[in-house]
Amino acid sequence: MSIEDTIKQQITENNIMLYMKGTPQFPQCGFSSRAVSILKACGAEGFASVNVLEHPEIREGIKIFSNWPTIPQLYINGEFIGGSDIMSEMYESGELQELMK
Repeated sequence: MSIEDTIKQQITENNIMLYMKGTPQFPQCGFSSRAVSILKACGAEGFASVNVLEHPEIREGIKIFSNWPTIPQLYINGEFIGGSDIMSEMYESGELQELMK
């Protein structure tokens, strides 16, 4: 299975998929920490995540897959949402909470 196939499978099998540095319990960068906080504020307790620090092939592959250069990256229902800045804007407008219903 290619990295692209692995990523497709992850975002298909999980309603909320976060590619991040670290884990939701122990984020290893400020942006990943912010992304986790935003998801929890939206009521998402059980979301899937991949620690890209432990999976360098996914860390590079996800950037190509999404055509987005930075981590974290959020997918909801198979759709690429964006990084922590976009998540923050969508949370403040209420759009992210709507998507997660």
